Order: sequence, then C-alpha cells, then structure tokens
Amino acid sequence: MTASRTSDYAIRATLVLARGYGGPPMRAGDVAGAIGAPRNYLGKTLHALARAGVATSSRGPTGGFALAVDPAALTLAQVVDLFDAPARHARCLLGTGAGDARRACAAHHRWAAVERARRTPLLTTTFASLLGAPPDAG
Repeated sequence: MTASRTSDYAIRATLVLARGYGGPPMRAGDVAGAIGAPRNYLGKTLHALARAGVATSSRGPTGGFALAVDPAALTLAQVVDLFDAPARHARCLLGTGAGDARRACAAHHRWAAVERARRTPLLTTTFASLLGAPPDAG
C-alpha cells in the first residue's frame, strides 16, 4: 500500500507525539524538525489529527500538540485513513462489469483477499509497537 506524503508525515509525527505521550505538548516546528517535514505543511497535518481526536492542540507559550490516544490503542490505519481513504475497486479487474461481489468475475474473490492482506498490517500495528513496546504494554 502506497501512502501519500501527508499520511507519511502524519505517521512520523504521530510517532514523535507517541514518544512523548503523557508529557507536555510539542510545538509544530519541533515536530516538523524531528521528522524533516516543512513546518507549515506539518502544522496543517497536526491540526487535522487534532480535529480527528488523535491529538490535542493548545495555544500559548506552553501550547502545542500532544497525542490524545494511548499509543497502544492507536493503529496505523486510524491515522492513515484520515488522509488516504482505503481504496476500493469500483470496476471489475477483468473489465466485465462493475465489480459487484454478487456477480463476481473470476478474479474478484482472490483480489478481495489480496486487498485484505495488504490492509491487515495497518489495522493491527499500533504506534506503541512501532516504538518497541511489548504487545500488551501501553
């Protein structure tokens, strides 16, 4: 699965916030510097994460962004899906129809399994696990 630049930045920014989970908010510029992203672009990405409830945002001299969700409970899919909607093929792979499961072509069921297999790691990988936390630790 190819991630967009925005979802890539969002994943990396969320990892930075996850490392500091429970600590003080981080300024957008500091997060951008940590991941090598343009500050303005990342600021918009961080605000999108805050609107979705993944992060918190606060203003002022001690303000910034913080992770709002326990990294052990936050999956890659929850972040990636904010920026890259899961792809669905609207047409049959063989070009014979609309890709309807009730009138599936020969490739439909196998391709559906491939799509599920590609998505499984996003659904099962938490940010805590990416940071090296044991599966049952937070």
